[in-house]
Amino acid sequence: MTKTIITKPSMITRHWHLIDLKDKVLGRSATQISKLLIGKNKPYYTAHLDCGDYIVAINAAKVKVTGKKKENKLYRHHTGYPGGFKELTYNQMMAKDPKKIIQLAVKGMLPKNKLRSARLKRLKVFINDTHPYSNKFTLQESTK
Repeated sequence: MTKTIITKPSMITRHWHLIDLKDKVLGRSATQISKLLIGKNKPYYTAHLDCGDYIVAINAAKVKVTGKKKENKLYRHHTGYPGGFKELTYNQMMAKDPKKIIQLAVKGMLPKNKLRSARLKRLKVFINDTHPYSNKFTLQESTK
């Protein structure tokens, strides 16, 4: 008879993954990042625990989008003041803050629950290929 093993927080191990976004499609990269942040790639994944890994995403300024999204995609927010509705296109957002594009795409793909903010804290996004986490990777993990 086999026994079902229930995952405990002490069983969770976190690894570091390096993802190069150069010439990658935004949506496909965001789904890959969100799966790793959630921990769906692990055999002991449990929905109510945060089983995910750390992600270092480099070259955020070189990410690509398909179709006419460069001209048509809008990023909207409200400042909280009357008349404070703001809109930026993809090109404007890329010029202002390329890291925010990756963060918003991944945030939208994570489950809307209490674990989302903790998962997003483990996402480190950099505009170019220099980052301070180079000592965290082993040779096998950095090639994924």
